[in-house]
Amino acid sequence: MNHILFVCMGNICRSPTAKGVFDRRLKEAGLQIVTESAGTHDYHVGSTPDERSIAMARRWGVDISGDRARRIGAADYQRFDRIFVMDRSNLEIVQQLRPGSCRAELSLVMSLAPGYGLDEVPDPYYGGEAGFRRVLDMLDAAAAGLIAQLEERDRR
Repeated sequence: MNHILFVCMGNICRSPTAKGVFDRRLKEAGLQIVTESAGTHDYHVGSTPDERSIAMARRWGVDISGDRARRIGAADYQRFDRIFVMDRSNLEIVQQLRPGSCRAELSLVMSLAPGYGLDEVPDPYYGGEAGFRRVLDMLDAAAAGLIAQLEERDRR
């Protein structure tokens, strides 16, 4: 696996945060995987992540301020090995947009952390600081799950 795409609705909260958290975890593990983020909607194309996401990520030592929102496109289904989506409604959209020649594996990001107890990352946009902190915690657990998966695969 060399390329991972993270997808949420507008690509300003959850998916850029996922990219940042996973990038940090992958780097710490010495793994070189290209990551990007995208949204299923074009509401915020070209915008930086939500200021609250930037601030919370910064507290975790992750800088997502340089990211720019974009919408998922047909080429993404060929370019990425895995596409991790934050929730079921956006997974459904990603599946509907999927071209017939899709090579990417599509799944919910929290499938990487089955012991966490939640399978969807809630959108923190309309909530307060606690929601943004929770998103980081959830995505950190998912990133740890991916690292464990990759290490297990390498041991085989």
